[in-house]
Amino acid sequence: MNLFDIIGPVMVGPSSSHTAGAVKIGNVCAKLMAEPIEKAEIYLHGSFAETGKGHGTDKAIIGGLLGMACDDERLPKSFDYAEKENLTFKINKADLGDVHPNSVKVIMHGKSGRTLEVVASSLGGGRIQICELDGITAIFSGEHPTLIVHNLDQPGHVTEVTSMLGHKGVNIATMQLYRKRRGGEAVMVIECDQEVPEDSIKWLEHIEGILKVTYLSLV
Repeated sequence: MNLFDIIGPVMVGPSSSHTAGAVKIGNVCAKLMAEPIEKAEIYLHGSFAETGKGHGTDKAIIGGLLGMACDDERLPKSFDYAEKENLTFKINKADLGDVHPNSVKVIMHGKSGRTLEVVASSLGGGRIQICELDGITAIFSGEHPTLIVHNLDQPGHVTEVTSMLGHKGVNIATMQLYRKRRGGEAVMVIECDQEVPEDSIKWLEHIEGILKVTYLSLV
C-alpha cells in the first residue's frame, strides 16, 4: 500500500471509486481496444448503477474511453467530446452476477470492425481490476504491460509464449491461466515488467492454435 491508496488519486469528481476508478477503467478499455472506438455499450452494475449518475460514473467512463485522465477538467463534459469524436454510446443498468458492486461491462466496436467486451471493477482509491475479456475470466490490474492470449487448450502454447518473452528480454511479473473446459478455449494473462515488442505480438497472432491476442500497452 502506498500514500495514494490512503488519500486517493488527484482527480476531477467526488469519488475515487465511482469517478477516478471509472476513468481508469475507460482508459484501460481504450488501450486494450488499441484502435479508434466508434460505438460503446456500457452496462453499470450494483453501486455503479444505483449511485453512479450522481458521482459522474457515466461521464467518467466515457472520458476514459476518449483518453482523458482522472484530473482532466473536460470530464464533466465528456458526452459533448464524445459527440465531437464521433463516439456513440448507450448506458444501461445490468446485473452482472457475482462481481464487485462497483462493476461495469463495456462492449466496444472499433473502426476496423473489431469488437471487445470487458468486465471491470473499481476497488476503491482509484484502483481497478479487469475481470473478464470476451466472456472469459482474465484478472489483472491494468498497472503493467499485459499480454492476453486466447488459445486452444493444447500442449505447447504456454511454452511458445513464455519462450518468446524470454527471447525478447521481457520479464514476467505475474502469469495466470484460465480455460472454459479441458480441450476448449484457454486464456493466458501475463503481466510484464517491460513492454512487449509489436512484432512479437504479430508473430503470436499467426501461430496455429492461437485464437486471439490482446495487449495492454502503457506507452
